[in-house]
Amino acid sequence: MGGRLGVSGASDPLTRPKLGPWLKAQRGPYDGLAASAVDRLGRDVREGLRLAKETNAGRLLLTADHPGFWDLDDPSQEIEFNAKLFGAQIEHRNIRTRNRERAVQARSAGEVAGRPAYGFVHVRLAHGGKVDHTENEPESEAVAREFARRLLTDGTGRITVDSEAARLTRAGVLSPSDWSRVMYGKEPIGGRWTGNVIKRICLSDASLGYLTHKGKAVLGPDGHPVRIAPGLWDRATQTSLTKKLTKAPAGPRAAKGELLLSGGSFCGICSVRLYRSTTTHKSGVVPAWACKARTEGLKGSEECPQPVAPLAEMDEIVERRFLADFGPAEFSERVWEPGNGVAQRVADLTADRKRLRDDRAAGLYDSPDDAEWFRREYARMGRELETAKATPEKPAGWYSVPTGRRVADEWRAGDTVARRELLEAFSVRVLLFPARGPLKRDPRIEVTIVDPKAEELADVLEAAMAPDTP
Repeated sequence: MGGRLGVSGASDPLTRPKLGPWLKAQRGPYDGLAASAVDRLGRDVREGLRLAKETNAGRLLLTADHPGFWDLDDPSQEIEFNAKLFGAQIEHRNIRTRNRERAVQARSAGEVAGRPAYGFVHVRLAHGGKVDHTENEPESEAVAREFARRLLTDGTGRITVDSEAARLTRAGVLSPSDWSRVMYGKEPIGGRWTGNVIKRICLSDASLGYLTHKGKAVLGPDGHPVRIAPGLWDRATQTSLTKKLTKAPAGPRAAKGELLLSGGSFCGICSVRLYRSTTTHKSGVVPAWACKARTEGLKGSEECPQPVAPLAEMDEIVERRFLADFGPAEFSERVWEPGNGVAQRVADLTADRKRLRDDRAAGLYDSPDDAEWFRREYARMGRELETAKATPEKPAGWYSVPTGRRVADEWRAGDTVARRELLEAFSVRVLLFPARGPLKRDPRIEVTIVDPKAEELADVLEAAMAPDTP
C-alpha cells in the first residue's frame, strides 16, 4: 500500500484519507507500507514512530532511502530511522518558519499570501505561479450574501448563526473547509457548518474585500486597508451584522426540531406550548401533539382537558389553510440598498483614522520620521473625511422587492424547516382545542394567522378534523 500525492507527511497518519482507513482496519488486511522516504511517513518524530509501530506488527516497512526492508528490532536501524525522522522534523519546522516569514513580507508589500477567504478566489496566470489578483467566487459569494441577508432581515430573533448553519448543512452546501479543499482540487470530507464559522465570515474584514491578517485588515503605506477584491458587502452592512451578532437575541430561540409545528403550536385552553406525544388513531398508535400542562402541574391548567391530535393531520390542516389564504400571493424579500456609497466612505475613513490613533497611542510612531508621517497622513484623512461628509448622501436601507415567486412556490420548494420559517414570517399560531367535554370546540384545531401590518388579515381559520381521541 502507498500514500497519496498532495497529502502532507506532517499530518496524523490515522487521519490521512487513503492511509488512515488501512491503519484503522477499515480496508482489510495488508502486507506492509512503502514510501519514497522516511519523511513521507512523518515529519514529526512521535507520529513517525507511531506509524512505524502500527506497521511493525508482522508487516513490512520499505522506503527508497534505505536498502531493503526496515528492521526496527535492529538497534542500528532503529537509530537510523529515528535520525531520519528527527531530520524531517527539523526541516518541516524550518519550512514553516520560512513560510511565515514570506507571509509577513507579502502582507507588508500588500500582496496575497495563503488561501482565499470564503467568497473569494485567487487567480494565477500560470499553474503554480504567483497570485495575479483576487476576485469574487460566484457560488460561495451567493451563499454568504444570502445568510447575511437572512440574519439582517429577521425580526423574530429565530434566525441565528446556528439556525443558518443547520440550514446550510441540511441543504448540502459545502462548508468553508470543504469549499477550500474543492477549490484546491481535493475531495470534500463532509465538514459541517457551525454558527461560529458564519459569525467569523460576517465579522471578518476579509468579507469587505481587504487583505487581512487574523481577521483584521492589513494597512497599506497610506494608512488605508489594502483592498484586493470587491467586498461581499459594504462597511455599513458589516456594522449592522456586528450589532446583530454581538448582542443577545431579541426574541425566542429558533425551534431545534425539524417538525413543521415545532415551537408554533399551543393549547387553546391554557395556552401552553404543545409537546410531542402519541395517540390512538384508526391506523394505530401515531405521533401526536398534546398538551401536558395539567400533568406537569402548571399553574392555570388545573381544568385543562389536555387535548391531543395526530401530528400528520395537524400538519395537513395547517398547510391546506395557509396555502388557501396566502399561497397565491407574490413572495417578496428584503434587499439592502447601500445608497451612493458616501456612508461607507465616511465609515471607512473614520475607521482608518481610529486605527492610526490607536497605533500612535501604542507608541508605533514615536520616532521623528514616523511622527511626521503620522501627522501628514492623519491630516490628509481628515480632509478626505470632511469632503465625504459634505457630499449629499443617498441613505442606505432595506426595501422589499418582488421575486416573481408565489408563497405557494416557496412552500413547495422548501424543506420542513423552511416551511416553518414561512409560518413564522406570517405569524401563524396553531391552537389545539379538545373535541369533547364542557370546553370542547368544534372544530378541534384553529389556525390563527395574525399580520400586525394589516389588521384585515387577522382571522381565525377553522378546519374540521374527526374527533379520534377523547
